Amino acid sequence: MSKGYLTLMLHAHLPFVRHPEYPEFLEEDWLFEAMTETYIPLLRMMDRLWDDAVDFRLTMSVTPPLAEMLADPLLQERYAVTVAHLAELAKLQVDAKRGTPFHDAAVAAHQELSEAVRLFDAWERRLLDRFKLYQDRGRLEIITCGATHGFLPLLATDTGRRAQIEVAVQSYERHFGRKPRGIWLPESAYSPGVDELLADAGIQFFFMERHGVEHAVPRPHFGLHRPVLTPSGVAAFGRDPETSRQVWSADEGYPGDPMYREFYRDLGYDLPFEEVAPWLHSDGVRRNIGLKFHRITGKVDLHQKEPYVPEWARQRAMDHAGNFLFNRQLQIRHLHEKYGVRPHIAVPYDAELFGHWWFEGPIFLEYLFRKIAGDQDEIELITPSGYLDREDVHQEVTPALSSWGAEGYFKVWLNEDNAWIYPHLHLAEERMIELATLYPAAGGLVERALNQAGRELLLAQSSDWAFIITMKTTVPYAEKRTREHITRFNQIYEQVLSGSVDEAGLAEMERRDNLFPGLDYRVWIPKGGEGELLGAVRSAHL
Repeated sequence: MSKGYLTLMLHAHLPFVRHPEYPEFLEEDWLFEAMTETYIPLLRMMDRLWDDAVDFRLTMSVTPPLAEMLADPLLQERYAVTVAHLAELAKLQVDAKRGTPFHDAAVAAHQELSEAVRLFDAWERRLLDRFKLYQDRGRLEIITCGATHGFLPLLATDTGRRAQIEVAVQSYERHFGRKPRGIWLPESAYSPGVDELLADAGIQFFFMERHGVEHAVPRPHFGLHRPVLTPSGVAAFGRDPETSRQVWSADEGYPGDPMYREFYRDLGYDLPFEEVAPWLHSDGVRRNIGLKFHRITGKVDLHQKEPYVPEWARQRAMDHAGNFLFNRQLQIRHLHEKYGVRPHIAVPYDAELFGHWWFEGPIFLEYLFRKIAGDQDEIELITPSGYLDREDVHQEVTPALSSWGAEGYFKVWLNEDNAWIYPHLHLAEERMIELATLYPAAGGLVERALNQAGRELLLAQSSDWAFIITMKTTVPYAEKRTREHITRFNQIYEQVLSGSVDEAGLAEMERRDNLFPGLDYRVWIPKGGEGELLGAVRSAHL
């Protein structure tokens, strides 16, 4: 019998970016890069482990926006073209770098991209079905998230929060053929009462930032190292900081090792313009294209980075997997002796850390799974559902308000730079409840309009836009997306109330923002104690 449990959780999320109105769109590359560097490599890893009869357990969130994009035929076609085109450049680089220290890196890049092309075709472009396969095989637990990663504590009403959760559950069931047992709260943001909404939706567990558990009332007897029960009966798994830091931190953790591939040195800038131009967007602006032939080297300027050697990096990933396991064994032994029970260590990471930001991340995971399965018997890999099915959760607590953003609360998503979005979001949310309450039995064109209003509201509520504004990356795009979805929502709101829905304009909105095809606007009708707006809405329209 093992001395303790380990749950590795990867949070796979990207905002919904789909622009059929343009032949190419820069932000769609976010999805394509993640597919090539994270999602396909993770699936290849699972294939190899399965073929070698290595018993592993992994937990992943696949958020509803990501699931909708991965299932979208337009984006599937655009990805197929993009990755095949990049593989052509990698092939040219194999010849161009022959006889130089960069040749091995070029060969490895061409092999990776060619394999991505082959597998995407072999899997009939259906990555979600491939993830589902491993869930059905009992090796992977897929959990959901908020419908559009809406920051639940900063929404205006419980009805709005409930809609984010219920639409997410419906989307998950459509893609994976079952209801989710768990959820990743968007930005791991919790406020008291959210657990009641989760319980109503049939959710049995979620993950929390450490201080949400450590500052719970009463204080948990086992700290972060056994899940706790919220007042509604939903289990909360607290994030273990020691384990997270060892992988997550670019300074203290593994990803900053000098042997690993350098993320910021890219052939989009290194190649002469005439050579790279065919692989740029039509505007001709240089950008990262995904071919990177240098290693981190150390704390030196980009121009001082040395050639990437894939075999060195692979060996270092193997060493780090062994080190990670060694440290977890020490941790498990200590906690087992301290508490007298088998402890549980929950370790959530952004999925895109593995492969996209840390190129060798999937290699590290594969070595780790192989070592856990073959080299020891103290640690048992387990999914949250597997744990809850086996172990009793002993202590009920009231968790504390928390998130996993900087400083641990909501500052990243509500500050002087992005606070302007919330009056618009809150008004739209209240107006959506108003529309759902006034037209509970709509059909035809009005029903279509109300459903699209719901989509536009959900897209506006995505926490990604506030995050991007704070981080000052693609700020104009985030601001534009917020304004566009609010504007479209308000157009529908005014048209429905006036009895004159513009069908052509509605069809264009449906074409652009086509996620959640089964969405039913009635999810915004208040339930039970959430009906505080009902009387005011009806009075306003008498």
